[in-house]
Amino acid sequence: MSRRCELTGTNRQIGHLVSHSNIKTKREFKPNLVDVTLASEALGQSFKLRITAAALRTVDHRGGFDGFLLKAKEEELSPKAAKIRRALKKKLAAAA
Repeated sequence: MSRRCELTGTNRQIGHLVSHSNIKTKREFKPNLVDVTLASEALGQSFKLRITAAALRTVDHRGGFDGFLLKAKEEELSPKAAKIRRALKKKLAAAA
């Protein structure tokens, strides 16, 4: 499994661990990934995703999973999330 958020695209970052004597050693900063099941109200389905804790808060802030997907850019999303977004837009266009 890759260490990448399926909704925001956040992945690991590389930096330095700096000692008291200012010796720099390479290290990595891993995102706080959690396995969640998010429900789409418009599609009437639940989807299992691996997202960061910050993305989970953003989903709540933007009005749920459907609201997040509609406001998100297609390039940031994983192929799985992009497919869900396209299905959501198709369903909403058919309803209107």
